[in-house]
Amino acid sequence: MIPALELGMLYGIVALGVYLTFRILNFPDLTVDGSFTTGAAVSASLLVSGTPPVLATLAGGLAGAVAGVVTGLLYAKGRINGLLAGILTMIGLWSINLAIMGRANIPMLRQETLMTPLRENDLMGGPVSILIFAVIALVLKFAMDWFLSTDHGLGIQATGNNEEMIRSLGVNTARMAIITLALSNALVALAGALIAQYQGFADISMGIGLVLVGLASVIIGQAVIPARAVWWATLAVIVGAVIYRFVIYLALAVGVDPNYMKLISAVLVVAALLLPRWGLLKRVPSLRQLFSSRRPKPYLEKGFVE
Repeated sequence: MIPALELGMLYGIVALGVYLTFRILNFPDLTVDGSFTTGAAVSASLLVSGTPPVLATLAGGLAGAVAGVVTGLLYAKGRINGLLAGILTMIGLWSINLAIMGRANIPMLRQETLMTPLRENDLMGGPVSILIFAVIALVLKFAMDWFLSTDHGLGIQATGNNEEMIRSLGVNTARMAIITLALSNALVALAGALIAQYQGFADISMGIGLVLVGLASVIIGQAVIPARAVWWATLAVIVGAVIYRFVIYLALAVGVDPNYMKLISAVLVVAALLLPRWGLLKRVPSLRQLFSSRRPKPYLEKGFVE
């Protein structure tokens, strides 16, 4: 169960990136399937060549931001449909990732990575590693919360809500879209770099279907913690990523064929979408309601109006 929690925290970073485009910008970005691998490929190639782990990991995130900018330019400047722009970038990244790696798989078990101190001190697979990964995810969450409260962040939210209206007020919506896609794919690529170091290898196919993982995390999290406030919503997607990895862990523990994991992910997304609409989850208190519940005031209990 501990590996599921560790991976859940790391995939929570992916969920934050997916939330930024799918929920905030209202943009169906499929670039993440390629940028996730790009982050892993760049960091792994640099680590093998002797680059310090921190710099290699940050470079992976920067490479993802570049991929997001490409998608943003195709969409905002090239006037290409957003879904198609993401697909085009994702397909192009497959060849680029192969060129970066030089082969389909790069092992890193003998390389110095960010995970090496945890492994050497027998901290991997324990509460310390879970705490460290949770801190990383939460730091990025709070950074996103802060950014979305700035003028640029509010402009991005307004662009996702009503692009025509905010454009009439003088906001450059094309720039907002490019910035959002760059930040989203930077987060996804950063997660790819961290997960590659956690697993000990980078593989060309590790990003296939990742958009479904991110969507599952976002939808499950918001089903558990329904909220309009951004800081609650970003917390919800991290919780959703942990729940998703825990369900996958349970499926593998009971003997489900690993080849069916994508099908299980699809079923989870469908269930998270349909159950609230059918009213099956309306009577179940959400985590947000449990944490924010307050005892009624005495004078309210007696029937007096506040």
